[in-house]
Amino acid sequence: MTHLPFPEFLKNAKCILGEGAVIERLRRDSEFELDPEIVNSAFIYDNRKRDALAGIYRQYLDIGCKYDLPLLLSTPTWRASRERIAKAGYETKDVNADNFRFFDEMRKNYGNYADKIVICGLLSCRGDAYNQAEALSSDDARAFHAWQAGKLAEAGVDFLLAATLPAVSEAVGLATALAATGMPYIISFIFRAEGTLLDGTPLKDAISRIDTDVDPKPLAYMSNCTHASIFRNGIMHATNSSATVRKRVIGLLANTAALEPEELDDSEELVEEDPQVFGQTVAGLQGELGIKILGGCCGTDDRHIDCLAQRLAA
Repeated sequence: MTHLPFPEFLKNAKCILGEGAVIERLRRDSEFELDPEIVNSAFIYDNRKRDALAGIYRQYLDIGCKYDLPLLLSTPTWRASRERIAKAGYETKDVNADNFRFFDEMRKNYGNYADKIVICGLLSCRGDAYNQAEALSSDDARAFHAWQAGKLAEAGVDFLLAATLPAVSEAVGLATALAATGMPYIISFIFRAEGTLLDGTPLKDAISRIDTDVDPKPLAYMSNCTHASIFRNGIMHATNSSATVRKRVIGLLANTAALEPEELDDSEELVEEDPQVFGQTVAGLQGELGIKILGGCCGTDDRHIDCLAQRLAA
C-alpha cells in the first residue's frame, strides 16, 4: 500500500499519470503468445515472459519517475477470473495475488518515488468488451466477479478498477462485487461520442443507476479504450451526459484511434497517433475538464506516455 489510503491519494494529487498499452504491445511486438484465456496474467511464471512484461512496465515507471508524477499501474489481471484461470490450467496458482506481489516488488525498487505509485487490481467483463450483447445480468455479474474481486482485495492492492465495460447491467453487478470487498473502487466504461455506453445507456443514467443501487458507490468513474475526442464529445453531450457525469468521471486511458469500438476491434493494422499530438490532446482534458487520471490504452507506448507526462508536468 501507499502511505496514504487511495481516496486521500486521489484527493491530494493534482493529476495522476496512467500507464500506456501493455497487452497490445506484447501481442504486436514480442515473440510470446498471449494465453487465449488469461492473456498475459501467467507471464510472471516464465522467466523470459516475465522479463518482457516487466520491461514494458518499467518504461512507464521510469517516465513517471523522470517527471516526478504520481503514477497508476494496473495488475495484468484483466481476464484472471476463476473460470478462465481454471480453463488455462493455473488453478493451483494464486494468479491475482502473485501479479500484485510482482508489481509491488517493482514499486519498492523506486526508492522515495515508490510513495507516488499506486497499483490497482484490474478486472473486466466476462465476455467480449466490445460486444454489449455478451454482458452478464447484474445478479450474474455480482456472482461471477466476486471471487476475483476478493482475491485482489486480499492481496493488498491500493484500489480495484473494473475497466472496458460496455453495458450497464454487468457494471452494476461488478460494482456490487467490488463494494462488498470494502476496498475503494472505480468503474471504467467504453464511451461513444453520443454520450452513451456501447449498450446505448446514456452516461447520466448509467452513473445514476450505479450510484443509487450500489453501497458504497464507486469512488469515481473513468473511461478507457476511448479516443480523447470521443471521450470529450461523450461527456459534453447535451442530453446523454450531465454536470454530475462531468463531476464523477475523473479519468481517461485513451487509445490513439478515433474509431468506433466495432471498427477498432476489426482493425488488423495498428492505428497510431503522433505521440506529440496524443500528449497535447490528452493533457488538454485536465485543463479543460479537470480530468485527473490520464494515460494510454490501445496504440500507445512509452513515446506517447512520455509526451503526455511532459505536458502534465508542465
